[in-house]
Amino acid sequence: MAILGALVGWCLVDFEEYGFLLGSMVGGAAGWIMARHIRAQISAATAGLQSQIDLLLAREITPSPSAIAAHTTPPFERGASPARVVTPLSTNRPTILPDRATPSSAASGNVLPPATPAPPPEPGLVETLVASAFANARNWLLGGNTIVRIGLVILFVGLSFLASYAASAGLFPIELRLVLIVAIGIGLLAVGFRTRTSRPGFGLALQGAGIATIYLTLFAAAKLFDTIPIAAAFALMIVVCALGCALALLQRSQALATTAFAGGFAVPLLLAGGGGSVVGVFAYYTILNLAILFIAHRQSWRVLNLTGFFATFGTATLWGMTSYQTSDYGAAQAFLIVSVLIYVATAVRYARATMGLLGNVVDTTLMFGPALAGFGLQVGLVHDQPFGSAFAALGFAALYLAVAMWTMLYRHDSFRVMNETMLAIGIGFVTLAVPLALGARWTSAAWALEGAGAFWVGMRQARWMPRLFGLLLQAVAALLYLGDLHPTVSAVPLANPNFVGGMLIALAALATAWWLRAPLPHSASRLAKSYAVAEVALAAPAFLVGFAFWWLAWTLEVGRSVPPSVAGLSPVPVVASGVQPLAVMLAYVASAWGAQTIGRHLRWPVAGWPSYATLAALVLAFVDLVGSGRHVLYLPDAAIWIGAIGLHVWMLYQNDAAPRIDPRDAVLRASHIGGVWLLTAMLTDGLSLAIDRAALWDTAWAEVTFLVATVAVLVVLTLWGARAMKGTLGSTHWPLDRHAVDYGWYAAAPIAALVFVGSLLTAMLSSGNAIPLPYFPLLNPVDLALGLSLLGLELWRRTILASDPVPPGGGVLRRRGAMAALAGLAFVMVNTVWLRIAHHLLGVAWDGNALLDSFVVQTGLAILWTLLAVALMVTAHRGGRRVQWLVGAGLLGLTVVKLLLVDLNNAGGGARIVAFIVVGMMMLMVGYLAPLPPQALTAPDSEDTSA
Repeated sequence: MAILGALVGWCLVDFEEYGFLLGSMVGGAAGWIMARHIRAQISAATAGLQSQIDLLLAREITPSPSAIAAHTTPPFERGASPARVVTPLSTNRPTILPDRATPSSAASGNVLPPATPAPPPEPGLVETLVASAFANARNWLLGGNTIVRIGLVILFVGLSFLASYAASAGLFPIELRLVLIVAIGIGLLAVGFRTRTSRPGFGLALQGAGIATIYLTLFAAAKLFDTIPIAAAFALMIVVCALGCALALLQRSQALATTAFAGGFAVPLLLAGGGGSVVGVFAYYTILNLAILFIAHRQSWRVLNLTGFFATFGTATLWGMTSYQTSDYGAAQAFLIVSVLIYVATAVRYARATMGLLGNVVDTTLMFGPALAGFGLQVGLVHDQPFGSAFAALGFAALYLAVAMWTMLYRHDSFRVMNETMLAIGIGFVTLAVPLALGARWTSAAWALEGAGAFWVGMRQARWMPRLFGLLLQAVAALLYLGDLHPTVSAVPLANPNFVGGMLIALAALATAWWLRAPLPHSASRLAKSYAVAEVALAAPAFLVGFAFWWLAWTLEVGRSVPPSVAGLSPVPVVASGVQPLAVMLAYVASAWGAQTIGRHLRWPVAGWPSYATLAALVLAFVDLVGSGRHVLYLPDAAIWIGAIGLHVWMLYQNDAAPRIDPRDAVLRASHIGGVWLLTAMLTDGLSLAIDRAALWDTAWAEVTFLVATVAVLVVLTLWGARAMKGTLGSTHWPLDRHAVDYGWYAAAPIAALVFVGSLLTAMLSSGNAIPLPYFPLLNPVDLALGLSLLGLELWRRTILASDPVPPGGGVLRRRGAMAALAGLAFVMVNTVWLRIAHHLLGVAWDGNALLDSFVVQTGLAILWTLLAVALMVTAHRGGRRVQWLVGAGLLGLTVVKLLLVDLNNAGGGARIVAFIVVGMMMLMVGYLAPLPPQALTAPDSEDTSA
């Protein structure tokens, strides 16, 4: 059918090639359908015969002449033996056979049993997919309360859309529309309440949706359509809140309460964008929060409390970031104060109603959340007022200290955990008020020194609590410093708040890390032992924090600007903006070198850790340099790079000489491998600058330069690193004494892949324009560079395979796939040589369509492919390589296909004649000189192609 369809399609489109292909596809599909239908008909027609065959096969298992005659005997005759059940070999259906000893009433045995009904045909792929989809849809629709909830959400949103559509279309009066929506909400409430006993989950979900629907309607009536006064809407919302609270408390359902309040909090978000004053929204949210506080007096529903807290403060934060105006200060301030008081009271009520093993349970989210979120919002409101943040901290301190004093007087024993938490929060706000009034950077520096002093006192006195306080104080100082960080503008180098503050924090952390290098004494109490375990693990993090702040201080100094000499102008940076990233990188590398040197002299291993990340600093600086349009050969960039790379190499040498630790061995190896890639990228950057200065981007010199440079790197790694893997070089010297495989294999493999891809792209895209040099076939820069790249790849492959031992994963270069890739690359190179010849010497435009449409180019490709195929087949015949001969035959077959589909349409005639004659003669020559080698001579075509 495929052949017939191809012929018909070819004729219908006036013998065009695409008709041949389309017809074969259509004919093949029709043949497949027809064959499937015929097989089904044959199976149905022969089902009875198949059952009889199965019966005969089963009788071979119990051969008995009397059994055949006994087949017609009634099974319930007197003296009849019970029948046996035998399963035929070709089916899974049991067949009832008579016992071989049963007498038969049909001695001739010619009576055949009735045919067994044919099995139903197995469903096809389409039927299976349809049945599966139907089953999935049924399960989804009948899946329980999850689907009910999804439906309620859709209904809730749909009611909003219905109200908007009805309003825009003017179908009904707005009052009637709102009344209908309220009626729907009341109906949901009624149905949900009636089904609360028989189907609790369903009933609770409907009640929550009904409450949310009424909320939406009341808010829309008041704010969007102005059909009822604001006061009346709030009064009705209070009623709805009371109803939701009553229903939740009556049914003891936290889910109902959470659903109702979540819908209530979502109303302003669904109907946002109406503009107007925010007083109504704040009052509305306050009503909801008061309702939550009311429920907290009756039930310890933590999910409901957290829902209200996150909805209130999350919405307030979003509004403050996007819509806050100075005129809203009073309303926002009142709303924030009331919300903080409500949720602090909610936290107290939750702790009072929830008991634990150590007394009343404290909800940490509600305990710390109002303090953190409320203080952040308060600072946003008063940050532009003198000492506003300091007074805000004092206000929160007064609140939490007052609550702590009240609980200590009336609930001291049961509220012990909450008392301590409230007291700690209050003292923290008092402490925070001081730096907010005096300046965060100087205060953070003083706190860091104070924390280091407290740690030293605790170490001298063998007390763990002062040490813990010192660590916490240093952590707070560091966070405070980072929170107030901004560019440095100072005429005085080093003696400015940014640099001094960062240095003091760094020195305090480094001193603490030095004291923590060995376990410190303690009081041996249970808490002291628990703290000591955690304290030992803080030695390395303390050093890393100190080093980070040391580097941060120098980074801020590099970015320092001096005040302008004339008022109104911008500050002048001390270091040019283009050089600043390199100076920051040099600061890190130099700091890591200094830390490594100190660590080696003091036998402090953690001090050498930053030296393992210097390559990352170099890479980030290089990426920033390339992104900014600079080059490594600029000045003073080149000098900075030389110094940084020199320190990096020295630290690599020192780390290799240090005692080996497995995790850092991997980092060291990555540093050596990544260093090669970074130097290759820097070489490419330098060459791009040279090409740009010589204005050679529009010539083939650009592609050739990058390709030759990459091949040169690959050859250097091959001759240096890969040959050291064989032991032919004096591999006792660093770094080849331990990193020969890293350089010769792991670093070189991606570069070899880059050479392969670069060669392929150069061959396919480069026209060979080597101005000012004239074009010579095979002797132009492009063809020479491509040949060099192919030789470099083969040299690297053979060198890796000659290593002793071959590196892990290097065996892939021995497989036929590697040789096929190189052969494919060589094939592309040879073809593009002819294309460039046709472009330069025959005047064919260097364009894909022009080259493909050129009859001369196509004829040359046919002859070239034939020559390559002949060469492969002749050499394969002489060497007995059967696979190579088949490859050549495949290429020859591809040439024939090309002649039939492409060259046959050559209207010129001359090129077509030459192509067909030359290819035909060569095929005859191959058939005479190089027939297929026999099967016995295929040994050279093994997987080992290293030769």
